[in-house]
Amino acid sequence: MNILEKILIHKKNEIGEAKTLNSIAYFEQQTLFNQKCASLKEKIKQQKFGVIAELKRKSPSKGWLHKNLNFEATAKAYEKSGAVALSVLTDEEFFGGKLAYLKQVKTLVEVPLLRKDFIVDEYQLYQAKAFGADIVLLIAAALSIEATKNLSVKAKQLGLEILLEVHNENELDHINEYVDFVGVNNRNLSTFEVSIETSLKLANKIPNGFVKVSESGITNAEEIKQLKDAGYELFLIGEHFMKNEQPGLACESLIESVNELLQ
Repeated sequence: MNILEKILIHKKNEIGEAKTLNSIAYFEQQTLFNQKCASLKEKIKQQKFGVIAELKRKSPSKGWLHKNLNFEATAKAYEKSGAVALSVLTDEEFFGGKLAYLKQVKTLVEVPLLRKDFIVDEYQLYQAKAFGADIVLLIAAALSIEATKNLSVKAKQLGLEILLEVHNENELDHINEYVDFVGVNNRNLSTFEVSIETSLKLANKIPNGFVKVSESGITNAEEIKQLKDAGYELFLIGEHFMKNEQPGLACESLIESVNELLQ
């Protein structure tokens, strides 16, 4: 059993427990649920490129990255640095996140928020909307093509934008007309090795009309320029920033370096 399979088993049990505590009707009554989502798709049209800066305390492969992460200070610093959106890990067991962090960050920043989790049930979409997410992550490796489509339809009905994450060419079959962003995760789920070559190989295979996102393993401005030249507009970066004592400054420095390269 690989790590993804372990995560999905735990996630389904977690969702079952959550459903006994709060109904969908409860989420629909929350203030944030009825607010219009901020659009990253519109925001990126005004940018040469965009960094989605991630709030990530730990990972299954690396353990704790930033155990005492100050979510409030880091979120504000990321926004100030020029990040176009923030990715908030809400999985507690494997990534040290919490759904509550999403709501906490929502009160502090104006940039769109991505709920990054293993979404396998419509219930999680209602959670995401009620806690302030503007975008949700759907992971092709965790879903059937049919489930991806069904979750995409429901997300759109709730006003959420959708980032579909793929790891290889075969998973491109999960793309549907409701998806806004197609993200290529440069991390091999079997070996956990990371290479931006994965994004470069898939760049021309992603259909036109979808905003391309490169995720994981990006550490410098030269890599972002190379990926941008290949057609990527958004870059989701977590571990590179989280390893820094001041993630916001690391984000600001990287964005400045990319802007200098693009002049």
